[in-house]
Amino acid sequence: MGKRAARWALLASRAADVQKVLNRLASSNKRVGKTLQLSLLLTKALVARTTAATAPAPKRSRTAGPRKYRNTNNTSAKLTPQGALFLQLVQPCLELAPWIYSLVFLARLPFFSLPTLAHAMASSPHSISTSSSDISTPRSISPSSVASARSSHSSISSSKRMSISSTRRISAANPMSSVDITAIEEAMRMANLDTLRGYNQTRYGEVRQFATTEYMSEKQALGYQVLSEPMWNKGLSFTPEQRVAKNLTGLIPHVMEDSNRQCERALKMIRSRQTNIDKYLYLSTLKSQNVDLFYRLLIDNAKELMPLVYTPTIGDVCLQYSTLYTRPEALYISIKQRKSMKTILRNWPYPNPEICVVTDGSRILGLGDLGVNGVGIPIGKLALYTAAAGIHPAKTLPIVLDCGTANETNLKDPLYLGLRSKRIPVAEQQEFMDEFMQAAAEVYPDMVVQFEDFESEKAFNYLDRYRNSYKCFNDDIQGTGAVVLGGYIGAVNLSGVPIEEQRLVFMGAGSAGVGVAKQLVEYYTKRGLSEQAAKDKFWLVDTKGLVTKDRGDKLAEHKKYFARSDNNGHQFRTLEEVIEYVKPTALVGLTATHGVFTESVVRALKASVDAGGLGRRPILFPLSNPLTKAECTFEQAVTWTDGTVIFASGSPFSAFTVKVADQPVTYYPNQGNNVYVFPGIGLGAILSKASRVTDNMIYTSAAALAGSLNAEEIHKGLIYPRIERVRDASLIVAREVMKAARRDGVSQLPDEQWLEWEEWGDPALDKYIKARIYDPEL
Repeated sequence: MGKRAARWALLASRAADVQKVLNRLASSNKRVGKTLQLSLLLTKALVARTTAATAPAPKRSRTAGPRKYRNTNNTSAKLTPQGALFLQLVQPCLELAPWIYSLVFLARLPFFSLPTLAHAMASSPHSISTSSSDISTPRSISPSSVASARSSHSSISSSKRMSISSTRRISAANPMSSVDITAIEEAMRMANLDTLRGYNQTRYGEVRQFATTEYMSEKQALGYQVLSEPMWNKGLSFTPEQRVAKNLTGLIPHVMEDSNRQCERALKMIRSRQTNIDKYLYLSTLKSQNVDLFYRLLIDNAKELMPLVYTPTIGDVCLQYSTLYTRPEALYISIKQRKSMKTILRNWPYPNPEICVVTDGSRILGLGDLGVNGVGIPIGKLALYTAAAGIHPAKTLPIVLDCGTANETNLKDPLYLGLRSKRIPVAEQQEFMDEFMQAAAEVYPDMVVQFEDFESEKAFNYLDRYRNSYKCFNDDIQGTGAVVLGGYIGAVNLSGVPIEEQRLVFMGAGSAGVGVAKQLVEYYTKRGLSEQAAKDKFWLVDTKGLVTKDRGDKLAEHKKYFARSDNNGHQFRTLEEVIEYVKPTALVGLTATHGVFTESVVRALKASVDAGGLGRRPILFPLSNPLTKAECTFEQAVTWTDGTVIFASGSPFSAFTVKVADQPVTYYPNQGNNVYVFPGIGLGAILSKASRVTDNMIYTSAAALAGSLNAEEIHKGLIYPRIERVRDASLIVAREVMKAARRDGVSQLPDEQWLEWEEWGDPALDKYIKARIYDPEL
């Protein structure tokens, strides 16, 4: 055979099959197809070059059996190893990543589809398959298909055989035979997703808008302009006069319904949905079409719908936000546009917002860093500000600050809506936050800013940094602390354990855990204890055990306040050891770890309380959200304490009925939901025109919550109001927060206004508040 013919014969056995693959890839992805075409040409050229100096192929004779060969020439020949061939193929392409992947793809084809020499074919028995189904393309490879292929290739048939020794020789000759094509394809996919690699950005441009957005007023709007604006749309509640005046005749069904009938229809649709996510999506769609109907529905059905609008459903929503996304509901501020912060804030369509919830998504509930997907938290939180405290929805502003994410799942998700890059350094995040706070105060000087779900160190840092300069508070630290304090005040009264004998163990020492503990310290100092004596009542436990000063690790700054020094050098590594050592009367969980309050832990808590005397009850607060992160369930707590527990959780549990002496006894859980305090804190700060949110305002919110229960709730042994009464509780909290702002000298309302209220008391102030809250009417 001539040299020219020999060169082309090397790939002839699979050329047609490879060409089919290339054509198919080229039709679906031109870049990949062209790269593979070029790689094939390079392969042919290098194969020809490397085989030019080799000896002619030995003679072969057919033997009995399907497509088997045996070597009839035992003389040795100079061979070119396939490994050398592929090294030559890859070496000149090291600077071209797509070429490498393409060449490795070719290398991954069955060995004899790219034979180096006829000598190799003759040296061992083998079979050649020309079925195009043997060729795997990057789009066809999956873990299951790979496993299936391996299984099928391992079976021995009469038409396809390869000896073990031959396989070993081939693997040794081809160092790329062990390449994991699935991993390579994943690397290629990630490389295509990472559109920011290689840039070294040290300066940021500023967006310059050349036009001002002109919004039509509700008075001017007609026809579909009315129906397409959710703040104006009343659904089927438009009166005949309104339909004529607004050109709505024929645009909506010829029927008029009140809010009750429209809510009935919406509830039927919600209850027909099978999953909470589907129910959330329906509610979200309703809000985007008819704001008044959405909030009327939410206010009147708070117990059923609040868990769908916020925890626990919102956690699942955040995990899937980039997939569920259909329309914008917030401001999305990327660090890439940090110089355009004021422009972005002014682009919000509703003027002069009064309350803002902002997150960077770095610690969403117990789910970790979700990046931009965490925007669901501000959206849901502000819905509760409206439903619980009556802040008008047009006066709310959800914001997410996009600094990248450390979440690998998000970075690999082609649908992820945030920056596809690792989080920037903490120092740069601090600068970004400084710029945001300055811009927000300049554009919306009357707006209260609530920080939400920042990772612990940043949460404490930002609160300390801005609390005296801006109108702001942190719900994870202060709001959670206030709501737990409000419940704890009631729990202490029910427990039968004197204040001086109370001892508290906290499982979880993050921002929420430390924030709650600090609020409870203030509870004791206001009752006459020194700060040190109050602090000595608290033992904090994290993943490494009891937080002590001599534990040997570097403690986070926020943990140092509660680090124990009275442990005499002994380290307690488990929660059980700590309970045995401390003998607590109360156990609080903020770990976001399901089941950490085991039966042995809860029974040990009860035993330590029982040891103090008869009639005493243990306090157990598993506060982590969502339900899947709760430290224990209500039923477990009741069972393991023989019904004596005073229980409060972060997410809702159902009442639990058991038979005692053949008589049914129903136990009612408490939900320590922040919704009892943060809406009232925000409303009180807004209406008092507070220049800042003081610690006394936060503490007062907790005390007001504890005093908001009615006689029926107290009789049931509850420590929080029923969720259906959250509006009543929020009004009380807002009123007391306003009075605290006046006492602290931060209210900027005219003195004449306060003189009137101080003369006439709570009825006058309540009337003022009710006149300024949103109560949707259809």
